[in-house]
Amino acid sequence: MAAEPTIPATRNVGVLVSGRGSNLRSLLDAQARGDLDANFAVVISNNTSADARAHAEEYGVPWVVIDHQVFTDRQAFEEELVGQLRAHEVSVVVLAGFMRVLGSTFLEAYGGLTLNIHPSLLPAFAGLDAQKQALAAGVRVSGCTVHLVDSGVDTGPIIDQSVVPVRNDDTVQTLSDRILAQEHRLLPRALGWVLDGRVTVHDQVVTLDA
Repeated sequence: MAAEPTIPATRNVGVLVSGRGSNLRSLLDAQARGDLDANFAVVISNNTSADARAHAEEYGVPWVVIDHQVFTDRQAFEEELVGQLRAHEVSVVVLAGFMRVLGSTFLEAYGGLTLNIHPSLLPAFAGLDAQKQALAAGVRVSGCTVHLVDSGVDTGPIIDQSVVPVRNDDTVQTLSDRILAQEHRLLPRALGWVLDGRVTVHDQVVTLDA
């Protein structure tokens, strides 16, 4: 039997962030330009002082803080996270610099409909410090990947990628800056595909429907 595309129930999107929120900003700007048909229902941060708050407030998107440090375990944290997403009727979740690994409680609710952006050409250089890993390995190209989230770390089905050259004089910062510029282009496009029901996953491989 052929795999069927996953079609979200609504175009309501929840964005999870931990830091400055530049990818959140790229999503909100894309919506404002008319390049992305999405309703950003809530932005949730696990960091009480995340700079991303300013972007959410500028665009009038509800801002919620769920500090993981006040919970006794990951399950309790994820239950609160899922509860907030459901309260805002979220159908699709985007991890935009969210620095927490999500487990079974979250995945049972939003598995298959959660996107993550990672600064490498996965499966190469998964996990933290991907740009530093790339420079240490001496690769000539790196880039970024949008993938669906599964139970592994940066192991889910790949939706889209963008290649960035690695220069001889690159530092972690210069490489990160060039990759980030591509992330800002890649993430809104991939989210649009998911919201349009164009993404089909079969045996961990994504195909895009017309």
